Amino acid sequence: MPPNSTSTLPPSFSYFPCLNLPQRGLFFHRSLVLIITFFAYASFHASRKPPSIVKSVLGPEISKNGTNPIRDLAHSQVGWPPFNGSQGIHRLGELDLAFLSSYAIGMFFSGHWADTTDLRVFLAIGMLLSGVFTVAFGMGYWFGVHSFLYFVVVQILCGLFQSTGWPCVVAVVGNWFNSKRGMIMGVWNSHTSIGNIIGSIVASSMLKYGWGWSFFWPGFFVFLIGIVVYLFLVVSPELIGLVLESDIELSPIEEGGLVKVSNDGEAENLSLIQSKNLESVDDSTPFQSNDTNPDAIGFIVAWKLPGVASFAICLFFSKLVAYTFLYWLPFYIRHTEMVDLLFTPLLSCVIFVAVAGVHLSHETAGMLSTIFDIGGVLGGVLAGLVSDKLEARAITSVAFLLLSIPALVAYRVYGSTSMFMNNTLMFLSGSLINGPYALITTAVAADLGTQSAIKGNSRALATVTAIIDGTGSIGAAIGPVLVGYISSSGWNRVFAMLIASIFVAALSLIPSVTSELKERKLLNGIHGDINIISWPAITDGNGNGTGFIGAAIDGTVFAMLIAPIFIAALSLILSVTSVSNKHKSRTPLNGTNG
Repeated sequence: MPPNSTSTLPPSFSYFPCLNLPQRGLFFHRSLVLIITFFAYASFHASRKPPSIVKSVLGPEISKNGTNPIRDLAHSQVGWPPFNGSQGIHRLGELDLAFLSSYAIGMFFSGHWADTTDLRVFLAIGMLLSGVFTVAFGMGYWFGVHSFLYFVVVQILCGLFQSTGWPCVVAVVGNWFNSKRGMIMGVWNSHTSIGNIIGSIVASSMLKYGWGWSFFWPGFFVFLIGIVVYLFLVVSPELIGLVLESDIELSPIEEGGLVKVSNDGEAENLSLIQSKNLESVDDSTPFQSNDTNPDAIGFIVAWKLPGVASFAICLFFSKLVAYTFLYWLPFYIRHTEMVDLLFTPLLSCVIFVAVAGVHLSHETAGMLSTIFDIGGVLGGVLAGLVSDKLEARAITSVAFLLLSIPALVAYRVYGSTSMFMNNTLMFLSGSLINGPYALITTAVAADLGTQSAIKGNSRALATVTAIIDGTGSIGAAIGPVLVGYISSSGWNRVFAMLIASIFVAALSLIPSVTSELKERKLLNGIHGDINIISWPAITDGNGNGTGFIGAAIDGTVFAMLIAPIFIAALSLILSVTSVSNKHKSRTPLNGTNG
């Protein structure tokens, strides 16, 4: 895979010669790339979390068990003008829209720009400016800014610069890993949830000192990691003389050319480009490849690649749901009457003791919302692992999406019955919702961006990633602002919107599921031809062999598709009945009856 012609070695390779080959091998550099990109995007997400944490501080006083302001507080000491008036909740939703819409628009352009420039420099600039504007939002607290326009402009600019992050980190990781992407990226993509957890804890802890500090420290964090990215991130293995064997077309070892090296027992073999002048390469010298670097793929062409549109639409609705929780879950918890709760953050442990049914504090609500993100870590890893084992990204995504429907219904209906139920269902919902979201934005995007249809054009990866996540970001922008309006009619309508979005997301993957099933049928036929080697044959009515392993895979796939559908349907029927009876007998704890 030839690197981008504008890519350069980071300055640290000039300052620290020990980072160069052969002192440091493939394992070290892969680990370094994973760590840097992990914390880079975790810092992005940490800086996105403060707006959701401070919503209940900035916004108006809310009526008990509802979302309607009980009075206009624009001239009171409660809340922060212009968000504490009768239209405060709507304005908070519009603030989310400003950030997420600019993020979505920027995503479509940043992917193409990332394919045509130095990924390291592009990512570093985006991180530094994202940190500046995150801090600028918090400055409104110290300078007493009450202009709605100021906060909107800051969020728009912050969203634009944050859009540089995702295409860059996925492209970099995709350059370094060309196999087992589901599992590797599933683990790596936990940075999203880890970043949310860090942002929630920091922002919640700083509220006691003033909401401005809730923005300052996450902004400083992303700024600091941006400096690390500029100094240390190597965007492609070719820059330091490593080439993945699958990218090498020459089979013989040429004189003075490619030398195979072992990778500490890894399944992949790699090749080392020995260059006499490697030690003299400095950070200002672009890598010159003997191969002609292909042009970055066009935007329209990328949309037409197989599977891109299907997964992009799926991510639109999946991200709508995920970002609704990201931006509104602390607010929802804060204005929900819970019983038997005392939340204490201590090494991510949750401790519960009996407390009278009261509204939770701003800090406690923010801390409690991290349980959803902790579930997201497990969901991302599990989705990646399952999709690698089955070699079926779409089928795995659909199974997770369908299972998340009964989980959401259960959380809405039974989340207030006890804190054990609340946290268990919140954890389960986070796992099932974030699973396909994490899978699509990482492994699927990397697979689609390096598929055979592009004929080896490695510079399409950032563009395809930007299209998929950019489309998803439009949904992310729409979801939170819709909640700002729909929630005034009751939280039941909000959950109905989320469930409908998940169902449409699952439907959008039908073409990709069909394609994977056809590939599976072909694979079964192959297993039938070679089953005499290791597997007993299973024949169909026409005498065609499918192979034992093929039948087992088919059974697993069938169960993953059918079981969630029956569970979702049964849960909906039971929940509708339960909601009807429950709301007749008592006032709901989770909000108004909608």
